[in-house]
Amino acid sequence: MVKLSVVVPFYNVQTYAPETLESLRANARDDFEFLLVDDCSTDATHDILRRAARTLPGAVLLRHERNAGLATARNTGIDAARGEYLAFLDGDDWLAPGQLARLLAAIEELGCDFVRTDHVQCKGKARTVHRVPVGRRGEVLRPRDAILPAERSTSVDYPYAWAGMYHRRLVDRGLLHFTDGLRTAEDRPWIWRLHREADSFAAVSTLGVFYRRGVSSSLTQIGDARQLDFLRAFDLVIEETAADPDSARLLPKAVRTYCAIIAHHVGSIDRFERPVARALRGRSAAALRRLPQDVLRDALDTMDDERASLLRRLRRRPAGLRAGVAA
Repeated sequence: MVKLSVVVPFYNVQTYAPETLESLRANARDDFEFLLVDDCSTDATHDILRRAARTLPGAVLLRHERNAGLATARNTGIDAARGEYLAFLDGDDWLAPGQLARLLAAIEELGCDFVRTDHVQCKGKARTVHRVPVGRRGEVLRPRDAILPAERSTSVDYPYAWAGMYHRRLVDRGLLHFTDGLRTAEDRPWIWRLHREADSFAAVSTLGVFYRRGVSSSLTQIGDARQLDFLRAFDLVIEETAADPDSARLLPKAVRTYCAIIAHHVGSIDRFERPVARALRGRSAAALRRLPQDVLRDALDTMDDERASLLRRLRRRPAGLRAGVAA
């Protein structure tokens, strides 16, 4: 019987894949499987994975015939997974030896739907610990209660799928899959859905996930149209949260977070290609006008002057200005 399935998408990460795979080897157990999903890499990544699949215990190699993006690659792994529990890792990150066994022991002892854990962000030689924004550790909590307050960083602002472990019942309930086709911010609708609809979770201090920041091939470093998928992702967050029976309490948090992300991207607009920058302004303005205006006004009133002024100017942008890049 497979106890744990680990879904690991790879796309053009030939420089980092060997370290990722070696970390999986240092976590292998007879009852673990590793779903290595090659999202149609064009460099040497597939050859590296093919060789690793012959020697890594529990490895299953899956390959897309065309590039589909991280969300769809994770879904491919979820669909093939046989484990009682699931976890994620990205193809350019790595794990400390024994990390998966420690996290598995924690979720089994707690008996909850999912656990979230801290991680180490790595940029060059710098290492920074990032904590799950949940104060009560090792205690089973109600996920919905961890969404608020709106003005503070909460568990839905820590969306990293690889910073946790998840029981298979979430797959059976349709809560673990990602929105197909999203190229960025794919984990935002996902984490909100988990916290609105799952029954139980816990935060644990099992520090052993290493997240590589600043990789040149990462979408966070590329200013092309795929970056604009954050608008689709947050539109989905708003739509689903507005349909929730507790929408009056939860929407202010969703709207405020959407505003903060728009302000972040528009505030660093110089990193985008020129047509994408035009589209970013136009589509962000349209997104602001689609939001519930009373909730938006309240959200802007709670933000700092610089971001609030930027967003108010953007909202007043004439609707007829061309967006530039198709959704």
